[in-house]
Amino acid sequence: MIDDPRRPSLIDLFREEARNQARVLDDGLLVLDRAPTDAAALEACMRAAHSLKGAARIVGVPVGVELAHAMEDCFVAAQEGRALLDGAWIDVLLRGVDIVARIGNDEDDAARVEVGECVAALQARMEGVAPHGAGMGGLALGAVPSPTQAPNAAPASEPLAPRGPDRLSLPPADDAAFDLLANALRAEAATTRSAASAAAQATPATRETPVSAAPPATFATPGTPATSTPAAPPPTPATHGASAAPTSAATPAAPAAHGTPATAPFPAAQTPPAAPLPPSPAGTATPTAPTSLSTSANTPATANLTETSRMLRVRADNLDRLLSLSGESLVESRWLKPFAQSMLRVKRVQRDSARALDHLHATLADLRLDPLAQSALEELRRLSAEAQQLLGERLADLESYDRRSTHLSQQLYDAALQCRMRPFGDGTGGLARMVRDVARSLGKKVRWQLIGESTQVDRDILDLLEAPLGHMLRNALDHGIEAPALRLARGKPEEGTLTLEARHSAGALQITVSDDGAGIDLDALRASIVRKKLASEDTAARLSEAELLDFLFLPGFSLRDQVTDVSGRGVGLDAVHDVVKRVRGTVRITQEPGIGTRMQMQLPLTLSVIRSLLVEVGGEPYAVPLAHVNRTLRVSRADIELLEGHQHIEFSGRRIGVVTAQQILEAAPAAHDDTSVCLVVIGDGPRTYGVAVDRFLGERMLVVQPLDARLGKIRNISAGALMENGDPVLIADVDDWLRSVERLVAGGTLSHAQQRGADSARRATRRVLVVDDSLTVRELERKLLATRGYDVTIAVDGMDGWNAVRGERFDLVITDIDMPRMDGIELVTLIKRDPQLQALPVMIVSYKDREEDRRTGLDAGADYYLAKGSFHDEALLDAVRDLIGEAYG
Repeated sequence: MIDDPRRPSLIDLFREEARNQARVLDDGLLVLDRAPTDAAALEACMRAAHSLKGAARIVGVPVGVELAHAMEDCFVAAQEGRALLDGAWIDVLLRGVDIVARIGNDEDDAARVEVGECVAALQARMEGVAPHGAGMGGLALGAVPSPTQAPNAAPASEPLAPRGPDRLSLPPADDAAFDLLANALRAEAATTRSAASAAAQATPATRETPVSAAPPATFATPGTPATSTPAAPPPTPATHGASAAPTSAATPAAPAAHGTPATAPFPAAQTPPAAPLPPSPAGTATPTAPTSLSTSANTPATANLTETSRMLRVRADNLDRLLSLSGESLVESRWLKPFAQSMLRVKRVQRDSARALDHLHATLADLRLDPLAQSALEELRRLSAEAQQLLGERLADLESYDRRSTHLSQQLYDAALQCRMRPFGDGTGGLARMVRDVARSLGKKVRWQLIGESTQVDRDILDLLEAPLGHMLRNALDHGIEAPALRLARGKPEEGTLTLEARHSAGALQITVSDDGAGIDLDALRASIVRKKLASEDTAARLSEAELLDFLFLPGFSLRDQVTDVSGRGVGLDAVHDVVKRVRGTVRITQEPGIGTRMQMQLPLTLSVIRSLLVEVGGEPYAVPLAHVNRTLRVSRADIELLEGHQHIEFSGRRIGVVTAQQILEAAPAAHDDTSVCLVVIGDGPRTYGVAVDRFLGERMLVVQPLDARLGKIRNISAGALMENGDPVLIADVDDWLRSVERLVAGGTLSHAQQRGADSARRATRRVLVVDDSLTVRELERKLLATRGYDVTIAVDGMDGWNAVRGERFDLVITDIDMPRMDGIELVTLIKRDPQLQALPVMIVSYKDREEDRRTGLDAGADYYLAKGSFHDEALLDAVRDLIGEAYG
């Protein structure tokens, strides 16, 4: 069976199981480091080790069996009260956890060697533990009064089997036995997940697990009052071969009120050296900083998800394709609404036809028609009425289908998007361990808090966060939180607090790393900037706090002169900045001297959907990610100043450069312009610019569509998307925009928005579209406006006018109400509903001068209502000037 083709899949299953059990053991041991008698954590760890042992035995990994068996012995001894897992013991077990995830790899020979060393260290510590079932009189080092037994505690492990050869072997078996083994392996995984879920549910809402280097001298079993029985005296190293921590044996533990467990202060113990781990002699212990761990559990633990959900492996590109198709489906479903609106026009035409037939019937009523003609006319009226009724019914069905289709497409898209989301806790599993290890190496006491484990994060973003979060946390531990003695001297608790929080806010993911340390020494930072020749002394003295803190993100910048294994190379925050920029996010630092430092990342919830500002440049729409937009402005051309050949405006108390999007994108200049300029402010610090665009089109949520790889990298463009009406839109690469501006400035080819706009305004003539079915009225209005310099185009009815505004650009539309094919109210409604046309001013000129008619026109979206009954030349011209100004800009 060794050559069975299914064997590799079984090994892969074991490797996945080993990684899962390592996570359970890691979490449980961090809990036990603070609360050595936590029954739920002991139960979860014991079951994880037991399941790992069974899985390793099934696939034939003897070193895995050996390591898991030794770890299981330790957990069972702790469950039965025969041993207390102190800090040094936890170190050895954590070292074993590091090996667990690697023991399934055939090529990892180093892990096999480390297994023997770790097992030997565990067995050395177990030598001083009373055998299974022994009375309480023979307690050895670390032994404690028997705690309340954990529910469903497993029996003691069987004797350790001799270590076999370090190779994978699978005993011969038939196909049925092979399948049985695979099923047993899956059953072991389910058992461990159940135990992990029970541990998570049994843990209080906010679990605090200090990672300590030493056990408490005396303690009370959780849920029971502490007794006054003194702890057993520590044995000598010669007898037990294990490190002895000094304890106050004669001092009984204080009774716990209301059943709360009482915990004595942790005595100091020496941090164990790297493997191999020899026993430490008594009396040589030195103080070590405990680190406490706190996990917010305001939402259900992620372990519970495995109880109700089946997990499947799906290729990432298949999920991306599913999301892309669902996004296209959502866009296509929205096409039905304008189609239904066009059918309303068909219904109105049919209604007008029926009225015309009724008028014809009334006109011919007094004439003596041939009976056949009379019958044909009646049949025509009947068919017209039947068609009108049928169209109304089908239109109602279409509107109902439109609602259902749009709702279903939205649900499909939301479900596809959810497939990409993972809990934030999935990407932070190793951070608690990292904080513990770094804090111990620096001799600091730290309370670790993780808030928002269940916050949903896009899987692509989550995969990128591990390294930046590690850099931020190490930076806070090394630079922020002070040593215990210094904290006490400053009136602070000797234990610092380091918090990582993830939450959704304003449609974005907010990730915050904060500490209660010393803050950032701005004077030292300013001196370092000058010393590294990043700015002159005068410039550095004028920098604001925010500008000073931005230097921390520069490559190679560090406040430490000496390089250590924790910091000093200046690559940590630089790496954070690069990742944040890659996902179109932002990062900033705030601090208070003596109070602490706060680093906050604002990231998009997903990389598949982006909130964008739509702008028009050269007659084409472009999307600018809102995460990169500082502000949108509409400024007067008179406010744009020319300094040393470059244009500037005042923005937030300083001057920023003004450039044109047409030059960045190499687009055609705008056909017309006015006295103001639309600016999109992008960039930060000295690289802040105002980009002039033709006009703002609003804000949109867009489904990102990657461009074809054969196109390569398109300058200034990052991706594409489809708008609600199906029109394509290009998504701007803002970083490329900034680089393009710098190239234009360096080459001296930057054009002037003010100069070009002024020239365009002098040449431009306001264009007006007149829509009226009356030839007399059309010509009267056309001549009146043309003599005043306006460029006038005419349309004979609403449909003709609708086609005109979609094909050409106008500054104003003047329309009648009663017209064939499409009336003026419908024309106004369509214009105001179209995202591209809704800013176009519309004036209604009609014979209907009743108040309800005026209200109907204005409610439809008209900007001005002028009755023909009071029509005269100056009234029309005054209204036009009020809406768009004089004929020439």
